[in-house]
Amino acid sequence: MNRSWRTIVDKAFLCGAALGVILVMAGSMSVRAADVSEEKKQSDGLKNAVAFRADIPQIRYVGRTMVSPEGAVSFDWSGTYFTVRFTGGYCAMRVSDTKKNYYNVFVDGEPQGVVTTFGQDSLVVLVSGFDRGEHELRVQKRTEGEQGRTTILGFELAPRGQFIRSEKPTRHIEFIGNSLTCGFGTEGLSKDDPFKPETENCNLAFGCIIARYFGTDYTLIAHSGQGVVRNWADPKLASDCSMKDRMLRTFDEDAAVTWDFAKSPYRPDIVVINLGTNDFSTRPHPTYELFAAAYGRILAQIRTAYGDIPVLCVAPRVDDPAYMYVKAFCDGCGDEKVAFTSLHTDYCNGESDLGSSYHPNYSGQRKMAMALIPYISTLTGWHLEDKVVK
Repeated sequence: MNRSWRTIVDKAFLCGAALGVILVMAGSMSVRAADVSEEKKQSDGLKNAVAFRADIPQIRYVGRTMVSPEGAVSFDWSGTYFTVRFTGGYCAMRVSDTKKNYYNVFVDGEPQGVVTTFGQDSLVVLVSGFDRGEHELRVQKRTEGEQGRTTILGFELAPRGQFIRSEKPTRHIEFIGNSLTCGFGTEGLSKDDPFKPETENCNLAFGCIIARYFGTDYTLIAHSGQGVVRNWADPKLASDCSMKDRMLRTFDEDAAVTWDFAKSPYRPDIVVINLGTNDFSTRPHPTYELFAAAYGRILAQIRTAYGDIPVLCVAPRVDDPAYMYVKAFCDGCGDEKVAFTSLHTDYCNGESDLGSSYHPNYSGQRKMAMALIPYISTLTGWHLEDKVVK
């Protein structure tokens, strides 16, 4: 099938966008460009590049995704990523996006820059000019669901290039949270900077930092402004939709599609909940009864989905009653696999550790990760490593 292609340049990369998809990955396999039945095409990315479907099993997606009958893969949750090994020195993806999202690109573990996805059927060149040997590619959605849903329509490799499935880590952490987990403002230059999507980077937030430290896969079920029962500045005591509801979705921004936990390609070893800041952002504050009932629902949904795994509940860096409410719930829930910790108001510096809109920057997020790592080590039995937390 012949198609027209357009190319968008962004910092020496080509950009694109996305729409909807569900995905499961299987054992170690490889596909050579010469073996692909789809017709070769000309593109502005590379002459005689060969096309692949987005849902081939060699590409390992991590996070909540949906796969269309045509093989397109859609997602919108912050931090969703894919990894794959490839040869040929060139790799591009064809994407659509409902809005505009920003993606981190890594090759062999080293950052290669940021690409954006927007519009329809755009070609995003992820890797170009590398030697034709085997390299590992990781592409990570750094912006959250409010910035749009991405749909990967397919991939391109150089002639005779091949995709090879990357090794899957044996550990997985799920983080349920708000803007702190999303990396809101982590690249902002000061606390007075306004929020911009381009300075949101979940890779610099505490969840991804912790995952790197332990060498785990991760999922971020996080949305800025969300609370346990009451969202940021909501005039009601209980919001119509808080994280207790949103956590069940396939797409952050679509209530109509529920995630099928029974068919999920991952099951975390531990869940970390960092919620409560927004519940008490402004008045009216929710009552303890409302808060505890909503937190109990979050915990019950975790138990139904994942079974008897450790759950670490983190009281936020705000004044009471947030600390008191979270601790009282953990003490009284009767679940021996639930643990409590808190972030003290002075865990980070009020100037140098803050990015946009008074949210932690990378330095502040690293300190948060350092505070939580010992608890995760104790709850999982994972040994502490003698390495930098970064």
